[in-house]
Amino acid sequence: MSTDEPVPRTRAEMRAAREAAAREAAAREAAAAAVGSPSEDAGADRDETQRVPLDAPPSEEPRSVSPAARSTTTQKLSPPRDRRFLVALGAVLGILVLVGAGLGVVSLTQGPRITEVQVNPEQAIETSGSRVILTTNQSLAAIDESQVTVEPSVPFTLDAAGRGVGIRFTVPLDDDTEYTVRIADATGAGGGPSTTLSTSFTTPSSSIFLLRRDADGDDTIFRTDLTGENAVPVFAADKINDFRATSTQLVVSVEEDEGSKLLVMKRDGSDQRELKLPGDGYVREIQVSDRGGYVGYSYADRELSDTEGRASVLVTQSLSGDDDPVVTEVGGKEANVFVWRFVPDSSAVLFIDFDGALSLIDRSSDAGVQSLGLATTIQGISRGTYTAIVERLDGTVVELNLTDGSEQPLAASNPDYGTATTITPYPGGTLRHVVARDANGIPSGQAIITVDDEGTATPLVEVGPTDSILQACASPSGQYAAVVIAPDLTDNPYDQMLLPLPENMETHLIDLRTGDELVALTGFDASWCQTAPQF
Repeated sequence: MSTDEPVPRTRAEMRAAREAAAREAAAREAAAAAVGSPSEDAGADRDETQRVPLDAPPSEEPRSVSPAARSTTTQKLSPPRDRRFLVALGAVLGILVLVGAGLGVVSLTQGPRITEVQVNPEQAIETSGSRVILTTNQSLAAIDESQVTVEPSVPFTLDAAGRGVGIRFTVPLDDDTEYTVRIADATGAGGGPSTTLSTSFTTPSSSIFLLRRDADGDDTIFRTDLTGENAVPVFAADKINDFRATSTQLVVSVEEDEGSKLLVMKRDGSDQRELKLPGDGYVREIQVSDRGGYVGYSYADRELSDTEGRASVLVTQSLSGDDDPVVTEVGGKEANVFVWRFVPDSSAVLFIDFDGALSLIDRSSDAGVQSLGLATTIQGISRGTYTAIVERLDGTVVELNLTDGSEQPLAASNPDYGTATTITPYPGGTLRHVVARDANGIPSGQAIITVDDEGTATPLVEVGPTDSILQACASPSGQYAAVVIAPDLTDNPYDQMLLPLPENMETHLIDLRTGDELVALTGFDASWCQTAPQF
């Protein structure tokens, strides 16, 4: 210590000197914090003792800083750090605003763009009502159906709101086909340039399920492609009476000594489960409502007499098995049903009872039974149009609109091949089964005739007097036809099943667009058909 400087001697002088030194040290720290020295800030945070001047007497120990002093120091140091944080936050927010503004400018200059497409091509070839859903990067102005095109052409409905555009196909799509959906002149809800939104997808190749009965072994349900070269067995049992297929499941009626069993399984035969029946009895004429998720069938009790038992009631129930079977009633009484059909794309049922009354009932509503007059048979119901082809009591075949009850006579074909024994509608036309007879009324030949929506008739399949056509139906989109033929009837005995049919049957697959036969397969009950064949 310099001898030139005066040295305090009294306690009061020493205390004043220390306080002056402390004030000088605090001033230095504040100055360092103001210029943003990280080391000084860190040191100030860590140093919780008061700094002592170099000229303090050795005998005096430094005193600890009180909590009040620490609080004062913290208050002095916090404002610079807060300012730096606010500056950084402001810079980040500014960058985000600039980026968002830039993206907005890009959207306004380029117009809407597709960011996501949802479509299930496999389901689209199986059922009507499949969708393509487009999501865009911005909300869209109103879109009209005239702005939308689908190639190849297929009927559709449009549902658009906000950033989403849904195109619903009212009929199933062709297999192995590339479809392109375009929306012209799409603009953002806030204005800006227009653009064409476009997406494409390809549907898979079709497959078909067939039932093959074997008098010496198990009956088997096969799934095969349309070449017939890749057939795979999916379910087998001693006696399979009938089956139907949805886009995800199979429903199989198995015949046993004590009655029928109704099984539901995946399309590969896995996850089998049994559905509850109304009682101990027999199941016939299975049909499914893919959209409604129902199975329907004709049911008869095993114990049946003139006074007891149900002979032919119509039963519907959920494919999930979470409800009890429901017997169709008319006027509060169980109705004996002669013929019936599920209405495609719904859970409604069209049926004719034993009195000839034609009625419509929908399990999804409480509307009750709707009477539609008298009829002798239901030929079929068109997909996507809710139009049924029925035969009235006077023999007139009409097209009946199930939405409003209006009807018109079914137009004759050109050329006219006469009265058809069965008429099966498909998207774009009908398949008509006609029988030629000699002068004595004995069948001399049979044919399946295709009749398009304009009435033009074209022979598709013809057989001679020794063979018989049992059934004809089209693939869901009307791209192919399956025609079931029983050859050589004189040497083709019937089996002993609940649904008796000739033991030898062939299913001929034909391209309806070209008329070419693709393959002939052993088996019957094609999954494209709404019902099993009748003979």
